[in-house]
Amino acid sequence: MTASETLVRMEHIVKRFPGVVANAGVTFEAAAGEVHALLGENGAGKTTLMNILYGIYQPDEGEIYIRGQEVRIRSPRDAIALGIGMVHQHFMLVHPHTVAENIILGLSDVPFAYPDRAVKEKIAEFSERYGLRVDPDAYIWQLSAGEQQRVEIVKALYRGAEILILDEPTSMLTPQETQELFGILRRMAEEGRTIIFITHKLEEVMAVSDRVTVLRKGKVVGTMKTSETNQRELARLMVGREVLFQLDKPPATPGKVVLEVERLNALNDKGVPALRDVSFVIREGEILGIAGVAGNGQKELVEVITGLRPATQGRVLIDGEDVTNKSPREILAKGVAHVPEERMHMGMVPNMSIAENLILKTYDRPPFSRGLFLDPKAIREHAERVVKEYGVSTPSIWTPVKLLSGGNIQRVILARELSIKPRLIVASHPTYGLDVGATEYVRKLLIEQRNKGVAILLVSEDLEEIFALSDRIAVMFEGRIMGILDAEQADVETVGALMAGIQPGGEAD
Repeated sequence: MTASETLVRMEHIVKRFPGVVANAGVTFEAAAGEVHALLGENGAGKTTLMNILYGIYQPDEGEIYIRGQEVRIRSPRDAIALGIGMVHQHFMLVHPHTVAENIILGLSDVPFAYPDRAVKEKIAEFSERYGLRVDPDAYIWQLSAGEQQRVEIVKALYRGAEILILDEPTSMLTPQETQELFGILRRMAEEGRTIIFITHKLEEVMAVSDRVTVLRKGKVVGTMKTSETNQRELARLMVGREVLFQLDKPPATPGKVVLEVERLNALNDKGVPALRDVSFVIREGEILGIAGVAGNGQKELVEVITGLRPATQGRVLIDGEDVTNKSPREILAKGVAHVPEERMHMGMVPNMSIAENLILKTYDRPPFSRGLFLDPKAIREHAERVVKEYGVSTPSIWTPVKLLSGGNIQRVILARELSIKPRLIVASHPTYGLDVGATEYVRKLLIEQRNKGVAILLVSEDLEEIFALSDRIAVMFEGRIMGILDAEQADVETVGALMAGIQPGGEAD
């Protein structure tokens, strides 16, 4: 690659946070007209590096060059002025405003007369050039995740982005929307733009990128053409060892029904129906995967089953006993483990230590309490044993969990939940945002539990995970079960169509 082709070059970037070096002398470059994937484990420093490029963080050491010129990027405003745009994993949109209003929000050079007309013309131009179909008059709250992402991309392009950073851009998209996004990124690269694509999904790296840079523990361990590598090599570079891609998953031998859901209905936080006559069963020794785009009732389903949200109609039975609208403590007593989607807000108390978080559900019973008092020795011994058994990487069992990486937080949650010897595990997005090594560990653990006869409800937006782990797959759309398929007979096209509300060979529901 010649110097004239290099649009971005970051040299010897160092960024320190208290107790950790996030970037340890990273040199990274991306060329005009390429999709460049950035890979790494949780805590490897990839998002920190891109936040430095976008001006959210300042480097402690190192230089940044844009189009061959050294620059200081003190804020996102500076980055935008240099033609850098970023689409964050969690969209930065104002929901009560329209698409057009969001796109021009904060801009000083919008025409005073008929500003809407100017922005709508630009949106129409981007729509024509890249297939970024968005309705400028629609309110953000009315749009799907895929549509909101298009708005973020249009917003960056409207501000003149020649360098576009996307952080985990497919995490909320259907397979069809993902393919559509990849087509958009390829068209943008063909026009000479630089696309930097942060993802933990190796198959997506192989599908869309031209080159890939791998970070491990804050350092670059490899940059190569995607066409000259493969998923196994990339995984090994990421975690420093060989990673198993094929899980050892013997055929299911389902036993008695553990969870039965009968015509379940519930409202979401806005009082709108979120579950509509949902029915299914899960037996001992099987995994039922729930596939669907976020916002189609999965969250409410998990909360009703675990006692965190009331059902308005229908029943939830565990081992034949009606537990509908029972408290979380009563449902826990029935042997239900819950691995929540929100690790820090629902799964943990961030300021409490690992040892304290490990006994959140059992602190009031032996061996952790004796009468009115906790037993510090029992708590310490339990924590030390569990941290070793589950491979939690931490300086101490008294370290606050908020200081752990996502993968280690998930190990602590799994250790606590599995310590109750559950009959049913409700696992909501158990590997979301985790690197390939941590993902492998969590998936193996779930398979082990299934092989021991535990019933597992798996909710995930990662179709590869749904297919890898599930014995049966239920697809949700707008609060309904569109169909339940045997995993061995299911295919991505059928499941993707059901996720979009389309019955195979039929019309949208």
